[in-house]
Amino acid sequence: MSIILALLAALFAAMTSILAKLGIERINSNVATAVRTIVVVVMAFAIAVFTGQLSGMAVISGKAYLFLILSGLTTGLSWLCYFKAIKIGDVSKVVPIDKSSVVMTILLSFVILGEKATPLVITGCAVITIGTFILIGKVKKEKIKQPSQSYLFLAILSAVFAALTSILAKIGIEEVDSNLATFIRTVVILIFAWGIVFAQGNQKEIRRINKKEYVFLTLSGVATGLSWLCYFGAISIGNVSVVAPIDKFSVVITMVLSLVLLKEKPAKHTILGGVLITLGTILLIL
Repeated sequence: MSIILALLAALFAAMTSILAKLGIERINSNVATAVRTIVVVVMAFAIAVFTGQLSGMAVISGKAYLFLILSGLTTGLSWLCYFKAIKIGDVSKVVPIDKSSVVMTILLSFVILGEKATPLVITGCAVITIGTFILIGKVKKEKIKQPSQSYLFLAILSAVFAALTSILAKIGIEEVDSNLATFIRTVVILIFAWGIVFAQGNQKEIRRINKKEYVFLTLSGVATGLSWLCYFGAISIGNVSVVAPIDKFSVVITMVLSLVLLKEKPAKHTILGGVLITLGTILLIL
């Protein structure tokens, strides 16, 4: 069941990236993130109420709250970096770098969660790392010609925070229903995201959002909510070192969708890096 949920999480995550790209072409990425989070909170709240888990908030331990809050904060930081990166760079280049967080997630799951490391998992991590360095190395060379491609650093930061999110969430949902945990984390992210918007004085940009952008941001938020519900449901019943790499199949889906829908043309090094990351992910699943 955890594998099925992880695959669904990957599908919805890929849809999130494409829809978000379409929805933030003219507006500040932090504002877009904050608006999307409202949709995710509403979804998570509805699911928690529908499953009858909302009343469980009163009996959650302080430790669980702490790790869920920390997980929400790292998610917020990852989002801010990620959506800023896809705003100024190509989705097909940003996503593979961001998804390399699977390597960090797996390593942290061994060290912190005590999950077992197998030869296939170690090999998979190595292949994904090589693919990521190929992708990053080429972008660095291009940076001289295109100084605006600072999205590389943002994508790497997004990956680091995403890895911490999975580990902290796994600890936080050990004694909490995954749907309720998703709602709690999302409330933290909502506060964090809007705090950033008001701190930077970007709230006035909300008026600039047109109906089309609201539609895409809403759809992106729905996709995010579904992806989260599936992903955290998966890690609540399975190992992070197995679920995380399956979820990262969204790299392949996203690159295909960016080619078809956004008409982005991936370079040879992007394709090679993506293929290696995918092969490494397959090894991890095996």
